[in-house]
Amino acid sequence: MTIGVLVADDQDLVRAGFASILDAQPDITVIAEAGDGEAAVALARRFRPDVALLDVRMPGTDGLEAARLICAESETRVIMLTTFDVDSYVYEALRVGASGFLLKDVRRDDLIHAVRVVAAGEALLAPSVTRRLITEFSRVRTVPAAAPSEPGLTPREQETLVLIARGLSNAEIAAALVVSTHTAKTHVSNVLGKLGLRDRVQATIHAYETGVVTLGAEPGAPGPHPIG
Repeated sequence: MTIGVLVADDQDLVRAGFASILDAQPDITVIAEAGDGEAAVALARRFRPDVALLDVRMPGTDGLEAARLICAESETRVIMLTTFDVDSYVYEALRVGASGFLLKDVRRDDLIHAVRVVAAGEALLAPSVTRRLITEFSRVRTVPAAAPSEPGLTPREQETLVLIARGLSNAEIAAALVVSTHTAKTHVSNVLGKLGLRDRVQATIHAYETGVVTLGAEPGAPGPHPIG
């Protein structure tokens, strides 16, 4: 199955470079390119790409608003592109449904891998900027007196939410809960479904915002990696 991709960036050379790299892959086709957020939203509505690669800062309709509209109106998965100094509203982009973000200096192979991972329904973050997300969690969240239970979740699903937020894979969740990987996947799906969350990124943000988990050790691993 071919992955249809929309690439949106106001810098012509950057956009052309990403499009060229992705279009050269046998399982990826760049079906549209846009130079601003408004055009990106219009093209997403027209072509319904599997993945939209959006620059955070674009003229007119910015990447955040484009991500919000695209995620609200379609099943298109969004990856945000940002500079090394992460824009403050990347956090908000993840909250509105983006499936992850990458630095603009991402390596060729990591870019290709990211598109494939996100198209498959997983979420992906660049660890070099994940630490900044954790900092953002601590800045915007008010910690409650006691960690609350999430209404609607069973005790086991509550445990699963905590483990998702701590970055554990399905296999690691299964080991922690002493269940099969299949059962762990079911718990993860139930958590996302009951809370109305798009993927593990949103589940992690939700867990931190509501105080289900508190700030802990910062993750760190080479190269972008899928969450779960």
